[in-house]
Amino acid sequence: MRVLGLDPGLRNTGWGVIDVVDNRLRHIADGVVRSDASLTLAQRLVQLYDGVAAIIADWNPDEAAVEETFVNKNPESTLKLGQARGVVLLAPAKAGLPVGEYAAALVKQSVVGTGRAAKEQVGMMVRTLLPGCLAATPDAADALAVAICHAHHRTTQRRLAGALR
Repeated sequence: MRVLGLDPGLRNTGWGVIDVVDNRLRHIADGVVRSDASLTLAQRLVQLYDGVAAIIADWNPDEAAVEETFVNKNPESTLKLGQARGVVLLAPAKAGLPVGEYAAALVKQSVVGTGRAAKEQVGMMVRTLLPGCLAATPDAADALAVAICHAHHRTTQRRLAGALR
């Protein structure tokens, strides 16, 4: 199974693709979709959508996972991040992929062992769990962490969803 992990942001949306075979994880690719700050919000959201859609077309994932948004002190920033997250959720859903959503604390807990891990710890553990992965940016490392979290929790989510039907 191939998983696309996404760490939404209006400026930088991190992405990472891993393959999952049994309990083994393999790094495939990672990077960042950037939007141009000189454009309108609507144009920036189109850039994010097009970027994520291109990644889906290029890497053909079976499932996607997106980190949930945290609320920060600036309501305007939170609103813009929520809009970016909506677009990042839309792209894989529109492509027909199942999309898992994970709180940042659960992602950190799954990868590092503590929900309060620093970005540097997440990056280090991602590189440890995915040999050969360089994850050049913290956004890409966070996206790979989301994919790893999904690989660990996807069966539990499916069981819960089935029980709720």
